[in-house]
Amino acid sequence: MDDKVNFIEPLFERAEECLKTSLELFKLKMLNKTIMVLSAFVSSAAVFLVLLMFIFFLNIGAALWLGEMLGRLYYGFFCIACFYGIIWSVLYFFMGAWIKKRVSNSIISQILN
Repeated sequence: MDDKVNFIEPLFERAEECLKTSLELFKLKMLNKTIMVLSAFVSSAAVFLVLLMFIFFLNIGAALWLGEMLGRLYYGFFCIACFYGIIWSVLYFFMGAWIKKRVSNSIISQILN
């Protein structure tokens, strides 16, 4: 009887160590996935910010140029605003679901890779 207890006790200790190691491995894998997703987000956000600044200044220049061509500076800003209003409505009403699906698929692929 004493031999059975001595035989089972190390088995439980090894199972406990295996469980702890598996849990630690799971934590490290989840940390790795989180870091990969966040780093992809931060790098994309930085590129997006620079692109946004470029488009902003390009729009100001285009609005001033159009305003000069039309006779009043604020006419150029109205034209640029109307242009973006049309683009927004096309994206919102016709491509909103498509954009949402693409973003969701991108996030899921980042998590699964």
